[in-house]
Amino acid sequence: MLRQPASRCLRALPRRQQLPQSRTIFSRRSRASPGRAREELNVQRLAQESHEYNQMRRTFLTAGAVAGIISFIYTAYKLKLAIDNKPAKLDSTLPPSDPLLDGSNRKVVLHDDQGRELVPTGNKTVEFFPRTIDLPTVSENRASSAPSDPLAPPIVVNPSTQQTTEYTLVGLGTRSVTFIGINVYVVGFYIATADIAALQSRLVKRVNPIATTLVAGEKGDLHKSLLDPVEGEAIWNELLRDGIPARSAFRILPVRDTDFHHLRDGFVRAIQARSDKLVDEAGSNAGGDLVKADKDAFGESMRAFRQLFNRGKVPKSKELLLTREDGGRLRVVYDDGKSREVIGTVDDERVSRALWLNYLAGKNVASEPARKSIADGVLEFVERPVGTVAAQVL
Repeated sequence: MLRQPASRCLRALPRRQQLPQSRTIFSRRSRASPGRAREELNVQRLAQESHEYNQMRRTFLTAGAVAGIISFIYTAYKLKLAIDNKPAKLDSTLPPSDPLLDGSNRKVVLHDDQGRELVPTGNKTVEFFPRTIDLPTVSENRASSAPSDPLAPPIVVNPSTQQTTEYTLVGLGTRSVTFIGINVYVVGFYIATADIAALQSRLVKRVNPIATTLVAGEKGDLHKSLLDPVEGEAIWNELLRDGIPARSAFRILPVRDTDFHHLRDGFVRAIQARSDKLVDEAGSNAGGDLVKADKDAFGESMRAFRQLFNRGKVPKSKELLLTREDGGRLRVVYDDGKSREVIGTVDDERVSRALWLNYLAGKNVASEPARKSIADGVLEFVERPVGTVAAQVL
C-alpha cells in the first residue's frame, strides 16, 4: 500500500482574519516615529510667520498714524486759508448803535439806590466812578484870585453857593508802576458835557469832511489812529492846542496811601518828556531872543507847578482833580472828604497840554488801560449825531 507524503497530508490552516483593534481606556496609543513629528511641527516656520504678521501690522498702524497727521495738518491749513481769505460782504453794515457791533467796548453803567449812574473801575479799593460830576464854574475874577503861592491859604469851594458845570466821563483806568504792576491810583477823564459837540465835530470832519456821524469802518480807522503812538499824539496835541475840548478834567483817586510829592514827581517827569517839543513848537516862528524868553517862561511855569504840590499826605480814596479850563489854564483841586479846595493854578497852557498828553497819547502813557478806555469813549461820541450826547440816555 502506497503511502502519501506527510506534507500532503497536512491541510493548510486558514489565515486568521485580522480584525480592527479597538482602544480601551487601558490601551496605549502607538507612538509615531520622531521624524514624522518634526515634519508636522516646524517651530522655525511658525516663528517666521509670526514675525511677518507683526511686521505687517506695524506697517499698517504706522501708515494710518502718518495719514492721520497729514490729514490734520492739511485740514488746519485749509481752515487757515479760509479764515484769512475774507470774503466780499454784499450785505449792509450794522447800525453804529447795534450792540453786536461794538457793545463789548461800551462802558457798563450801573445805578445806585439814589439813581446815580456809576461806572465800575475794576479795582477793589475804588470800585466806581460817577458817570457825571458837577464842578464849580470858574469866573475870570475868581480865576485871577486863585492861589499860585504855596504859602497862600487855599480857596475852599462850596458848590451850594456857586454855579456848576456838568462833566461827562469819557474813559478810566488804573495807573500802575514797576514790573510787578503795583496799582497807584485810578484815573478818569471827564469832558464838560456842553463841549463834547465841538470834539465830535472836529473828529468826524477829520475822518469824513461831509459826514455828521461815523460808520463802522470809519470808526475803526479813527480808533486805530487814536491808539497809534505817533498819530494819536499828533491828533490830541492839535486838539488841545486849539482848545478842544475847552474844559476837561482828570479825576484821580489813590488806591493806597501816598503823598503829594510822589504824585508831583510823576507829573513832572511826564511834562518834561514833552517840554522840548512844546517849547520848540511855540518858538518855531520866533527869533532867538523870543525863543529864550519863551523857554524861561516855561521854566517859571514848571516851578510854579512844583510848588503846588508842596503838601503832605494823600490818603487812599481821596479825590484830586486836575482841570483844564478855557484857554488852557491848569487848576488843581483837592478833596479831603470834608470839602474841595483849590490848591492853585498854572496859566501856561503847555503845562496842562503836556500833562494831558501823558494820559491820552504817546509811546509811554501813564495808564494804557485808561488810554484805551478813553479811545473807546471817544468812539461812542462820534457814532452819534453832533450835539446829541448831552441828551443821551443810558
